[in-house]
Amino acid sequence: MGDVELLDQVRRLRSEGKPPKAIARALGVPPSVVASLVRVVAAERDAVAGEPEVAGCWINVGWSLGLAVDQSRGWVDEDEAASEDGIGGLVSVLVARRHRWDKVSVCGYLVDAYCLGVKNVRGPDIKNELDLRRFLPDYFSTYPHGWQDAPIELARHIVFGAVEYARGLGFEPHADFTQAADHLGTWEGPSAITFGKDGKPFFISGPHDNPREVIRTLERTVGPPPNFHFLAPQAAPPTFADDDYFL
Repeated sequence: MGDVELLDQVRRLRSEGKPPKAIARALGVPPSVVASLVRVVAAERDAVAGEPEVAGCWINVGWSLGLAVDQSRGWVDEDEAASEDGIGGLVSVLVARRHRWDKVSVCGYLVDAYCLGVKNVRGPDIKNELDLRRFLPDYFSTYPHGWQDAPIELARHIVFGAVEYARGLGFEPHADFTQAADHLGTWEGPSAITFGKDGKPFFISGPHDNPREVIRTLERTVGPPPNFHFLAPQAAPPTFADDDYFL
């Protein structure tokens, strides 16, 4: 089967909703080959939709810790050991799209996949490709196992899905999310990812969070623990008295 015919077959099967692994089995070709062609098909779809070509998409290794992911999508966490090294929940996504011939437009998203949704947004920033390659290690510097390439579909399901999940808990995304959302492209949902740690809200207080306010909101939307769990300073106790819920 020639390259053009193979791409046509991948395009057809993808339009039928087939995941990459199923396409590879159906066509008898390695999954790595199909993965690259699926990215080509996705870029074609973005072009038809009037969206600039995706120049790169990355996510931290260990992104799937605590999340249930539809295995039929073929998304992988490149280092399974990495997903066992910590609490997890914070996921960083970086998306670059073409901006003129020698530039890319870059947006980064910090996602609390367990509770609060999009906590921070960076960009869009215009960079040349050399600057982008230098920026990648800095952007993912807090993750001990680094980053991996990701399909733009995974980025959409992580970011938009987390926003939808957090809104259901009573939390809105970061104020700058609106100006960066278009960088991800269109998404209809629902997400192929089940958010929360093992399916249940888990609030991990960060330096800029208000633990009392977050916990009160969770009590209102899902009820008291054990309907949710949290990790917060003892100096900021919840509205109930049982300290056993400080994990």
